[in-house]
Amino acid sequence: MSRPGEAKTTWSDTQTETLMGNLLRAGVTLAAAIVLLGGLLYLIEHGGEQPDYRVFNSQPANLRSVTGILGEAFSLSGLGLIQLGLLALVATPVARVLFSIVAFARERDWTYVGITLIVLAVLAYSLIGGQL
Repeated sequence: MSRPGEAKTTWSDTQTETLMGNLLRAGVTLAAAIVLLGGLLYLIEHGGEQPDYRVFNSQPANLRSVTGILGEAFSLSGLGLIQLGLLALVATPVARVLFSIVAFARERDWTYVGITLIVLAVLAYSLIGGQL
């Protein structure tokens, strides 16, 4: 119980669920908006081109790294914005896990902090493990 004039330091489960839902909703909405903008710009730039399906063309090298994607996105390249939107979509569940760690720590639920840190480690390994 808090004393008069003392700030409440715990979050209720409802507040945590609401914040987490808003975080996920905002992340997916932002990612969709970025992909939509990138798709529109890509169609404006390349919509009239005839694709050649006889030759496989992979992604350009500058769209295979986060720094390259950011550079292309800031130059308003359609493909760069699409890739940035996909990165934002992947980052959304990672942000949820980070938020969960903070929420469990504020509730002093150290068992769940530990479990969530393991989940974060698995996510990090799956995202960068192929590059090691």
